[in-house]
Amino acid sequence: MKKIKSLFLFLLTAAAFTGCESDDNNEPLKPTAENIEIGTANNKRALIGRDFHFNADVIAGSKISAVELKILPKTGQTYAKDWKLELSWPEYAGTKNTNVHKHFTIPAEAAEGIFDFYFIVVDENGMKLEIKEELTITDPANMPVDPLIGRDNISRNDDLIYYMETWVEPELIFKKNDKLTAHAQVSQIMGDGILYSVLIKKSLNYHPESIDNLDLKKVIVISKVEHKNLPAASKISTLQKINEVWGGESIVIGADKDADGNPTTADKSWESGQYNWVVLYKNTTYKMSVYKSMPITISY
Repeated sequence: MKKIKSLFLFLLTAAAFTGCESDDNNEPLKPTAENIEIGTANNKRALIGRDFHFNADVIAGSKISAVELKILPKTGQTYAKDWKLELSWPEYAGTKNTNVHKHFTIPAEAAEGIFDFYFIVVDENGMKLEIKEELTITDPANMPVDPLIGRDNISRNDDLIYYMETWVEPELIFKKNDKLTAHAQVSQIMGDGILYSVLIKKSLNYHPESIDNLDLKKVIVISKVEHKNLPAASKISTLQKINEVWGGESIVIGADKDADGNPTTADKSWESGQYNWVVLYKNTTYKMSVYKSMPITISY
């Protein structure tokens, strides 16, 4: 009899344990996010009046019902004026696994200081992901460096065909054995930094916005320039510094290697189609990054 009672208690306990485990397994999963970038190169900085970059790959247990981003005053901080920013993106409602990649301008009326940055995802089960970080907002005029890509141009066989600043989408066609020269300039800098000028096939759907995300297996390097201990430049006005660095190398369409000595094979192999000429700069001293991209066509 004791053996029967013991067996009964064992089976009852096992059933209860199994039931709890099943309930746990059936609980809705909270949304998760990875590859998060708050600001260019995830520097968690924003400049007033300038473009701000945000990226996150979201995985939800159920369909998404809301995606929000908030920049709110931080407790204990003082600001010159009251300001906050709240954004929502209804286009993600109804999706499940999605990439949230956004660019927006930090308004001119924003205040300088350290803020709380929130990224919030809610799914249709009511499960919520909330990521909280600190974000520093600064007036560009108060930055020690304010990298600016400009006065860049591209030429074919030494004939100038394009200025980046005045580009209005002409068809820039390069053929096999043409010499492509891309002059990339960055100004208003000091300290240490690195400048890349690269070609990327559009078919790769690869859009690096910082050197930190640069995959050299997917890009054809035209030029790479580094500067070290660049001193502060004298100002020619209250807002402009004259320090600048140029990268002006050339590459022959069809060359076996790029300017970095890497073979142009696999994702880097030459072919007919649309490419992007991309200029990327990172100031490693002050953790500031900028980039520009423009299309060209190669008829191989």
